[in-house]
Amino acid sequence: MVADGKAAARRLPRAERREQILAAATRAFARAGYAATGLDQVAAEAGVTHVIVYRHFASKADLYRAVLDRAKDRLSETVGRGTYDEAAIPALLRAASDDPDGFRLLFRHAAREPEFRDVVDGIRAASTEIAQRHLAEAVPEGPWQDWAASLIPTVVLEAVIAWLDAGRPDPEHAPGRIGYIVGEVIQAARSA
Repeated sequence: MVADGKAAARRLPRAERREQILAAATRAFARAGYAATGLDQVAAEAGVTHVIVYRHFASKADLYRAVLDRAKDRLSETVGRGTYDEAAIPALLRAASDDPDGFRLLFRHAAREPEFRDVVDGIRAASTEIAQRHLAEAVPEGPWQDWAASLIPTVVLEAVIAWLDAGRPDPEHAPGRIGYIVGEVIQAARSA
């Protein structure tokens, strides 16, 4: 026991402690976002003191950026980069299931936080570019192709968040349902 009555945190190698703090921060920030979450809440979630958090991260902003980068890297590892095919939506749902707090942080919270919006804007820009390439064969070049390329990533991400929020119903058929929505966006762009 330490002087204040709390059990001392077990000593972990630096990399393990950093990962423990990142995982706890992901959970804490996912509940209320960046502005409403203090480092004391993150430390409590991790079962450490705020001093230990500061040994690993210079500031709350530094910690939050590391949490977002970790979530983005996990998403990239699961989904891959640069292509849209029949495996893309199932991979996105798998990524969201594997790290729902990280997924929500990226696409719900960080998208509304000006200081960190660049992370999400980069993902959305890359997703729009992938959609644009995919649409090149299906929709004539022009404003409706641009519209569809911009709308598809938004629709897919919102559909995945809604799926998470609904308790991840019917995971076997969820990719097909989201794919159906994408098909309808493409059809609407063709019809224009």
